[in-house]
Amino acid sequence: MSGHEGDRGGLCRIPPRKGRAAKLARGQTIRVINTHGHQVVDTWAFNLHDLSEFLSMEHMRAAIDRIIPRPGDVLVTNRRRPILTLLEDSSPGIHDTLIAACDIYRYQGLGVEDFHDNCADNLRNGLADLGLEAPEVPSPFNLWMNIPFTPQGDIEWKEPVSKPGDHVLFRAEMDCVVVFSACPQDIVCINAGAPVEAHYEVLS
Repeated sequence: MSGHEGDRGGLCRIPPRKGRAAKLARGQTIRVINTHGHQVVDTWAFNLHDLSEFLSMEHMRAAIDRIIPRPGDVLVTNRRRPILTLLEDSSPGIHDTLIAACDIYRYQGLGVEDFHDNCADNLRNGLADLGLEAPEVPSPFNLWMNIPFTPQGDIEWKEPVSKPGDHVLFRAEMDCVVVFSACPQDIVCINAGAPVEAHYEVLS
């Protein structure tokens, strides 16, 4: 089973500000690489045979009893079924499961008047490259996004603490399509400046 660029094998590029998708058969693994160390990668996973079932942050947090997954955690769908297992994380493990994907409305709220690349469109475009269309834009697993929160419940927007080459490794627990967006956010500091490329690799 192949995905975007995956039929050629090897390392696949997620261009700055853009999205890519890959199909995985159950049991396959995929490595996501923070090539330059400071790029947030919004990540989604959908049941390949029914895109109305997808990796769900709110269901996952209840299943793993924590806000940020750790290696060994099984990530579940909106039907509470395993879809991915986080096998490895070479970074400090700071990711985000709270913040919605950026979209045109987010940038309008930040004062952008013209079109701005955004993760919601990147999800749609990545799936469209494979001839697929999701019924909605779920809340993503924001790899390397650093959103600490205070005891008072306030959140802060911080730069990633990952380093160049940090990676996470997932195993597919069902046939699925995984979608990545090299987040285009360049107004708040979550990408530590201008968005850059990231990479992924289907390993097995």
